[in-house]
Amino acid sequence: MDNYHRGVKTRRKVLGEQHVTRAEVSKTDFDGPFQELITDAAWGQVWSRPNISLRERSMITIALLAALGQDEEVAMHVRSCSNTGASADDIREVLLHVAIYAGVPAANHAIKIVKETFAEMEKEKGAA
Repeated sequence: MDNYHRGVKTRRKVLGEQHVTRAEVSKTDFDGPFQELITDAAWGQVWSRPNISLRERSMITIALLAALGQDEEVAMHVRSCSNTGASADDIREVLLHVAIYAGVPAANHAIKIVKETFAEMEKEKGAA
């Protein structure tokens, strides 16, 4: 299996069918090459490697995104934890690391995003 197809499989496993289908449906000629790049490189070449688990990759990714202040991506990857096995306790520990190594303001803001995301997920679970 090539990296792109391996990436599609991993991306769907981590982010969920609905998220990936939405991204595919909204893909245009403009962002199509970008979607192909991230599917091949991020999902096919990095996320699909066997050396560490999807849970660990989720934790690393959340830490990096929180440190960089990428709010939407933090929320998306927090949601994906239900597919990768990273728990709320895992995410809390990650954000404690972010506070020490990337700064308290970055962690504080990420904690706000994570709490909002957890609340949305609980609300969605109750509506289902």
